[in-house]
Amino acid sequence: MTDTAPFLEIEDLKVFFPTSDGLVRATDGLSYTLEKGRTLGIVGESGSGKSVSSSAILGLHRGSNAQVSGRITLDGVDLLAISDNEMRRKRGSEVAMIFQDPLSAMHPYYTVGNQIAEAYLVHNSASKKEARTRTIEMLDRVGIPQPDRRVDDYPHQFSGGMRQRAMIAMALINDPTLLIADEPTTALDVTVQAQILDLLVDLQRDFDTAIILITHDLGVVAEMSHDVLVMYGGRAVEYGTAKEILSHPEMPYTWGLLSSVPDVARDTSLPLVPIPGNPPSLLNPPSGCHFHPRCPHKDKVPGGLCSTTTPELTPGSRGTNHLKRCHLTNPDEVFAEEVAPEIGLEVGA
Repeated sequence: MTDTAPFLEIEDLKVFFPTSDGLVRATDGLSYTLEKGRTLGIVGESGSGKSVSSSAILGLHRGSNAQVSGRITLDGVDLLAISDNEMRRKRGSEVAMIFQDPLSAMHPYYTVGNQIAEAYLVHNSASKKEARTRTIEMLDRVGIPQPDRRVDDYPHQFSGGMRQRAMIAMALINDPTLLIADEPTTALDVTVQAQILDLLVDLQRDFDTAIILITHDLGVVAEMSHDVLVMYGGRAVEYGTAKEILSHPEMPYTWGLLSSVPDVARDTSLPLVPIPGNPPSLLNPPSGCHFHPRCPHKDKVPGGLCSTTTPELTPGSRGTNHLKRCHLTNPDEVFAEEVAPEIGLEVGA
């Protein structure tokens, strides 16, 4: 522990959406920290609150009917307490986002270069010529071939991988200190995925950027992340280093995610084990542990506690740096004896 405050600190973040049917609790009491130069992988099924919570960091819920509370402190500044003008100044300059679908995120009627240059001009006192030069430099930096020519192309003239690189160039053109990557490798083939991930690692090393990586791909998490936050039903259910979460998970939902991933490096005859049931309704979530209706291990907890009492996010059996939201008292033992053999994972010390 250090006396200095974390670079990014999320405290009890709640993002609720009023609807005619009731209140949708998209993110419900989320807390975590992130330091410069580190990557936090946020994983979970669709609807778990990953993108909603990260959009709150950029102030994208402002002007909507969303009810946002808690604290989002970036380099000592509470982003929920500043004005809309201040938030606009920070968005794109200090904190930026790579969106999931670059084709829909970029305007089809403007060239790629114009759109990237505009992001630079908004936050800097520069001429259009200077902005164009900076844009070409960034396109070259992210691996776009012939950037001085491709700068005048339109988004539809770029391949999927090149559009994603252009989005990264747009996000990084102002040297932000925090980068949010929302499923940055979705719909890309595996070789392009690897190139994009390598690019993010290189850029993080060069700029000491803090990265939030939103994904459902645990392979991407293993490759990229220093720390991992597992979300379910709008809440954090497990949090720790990537090594701990992937080798010694203590929450049955995390076990389910691992069991659903094929591993071609091990026994390919092992069947995939999907998580039974469906994600919870954020309008009417289950009582107790949100995961209990789908959990195959709830009978190991006496007194029906899983269905009546919401577990707190508490230190796991391996130390205070590993947090889990579960009533199981011996998760390491259950995982080693029942889950790990089923998915072909060797559990070490």
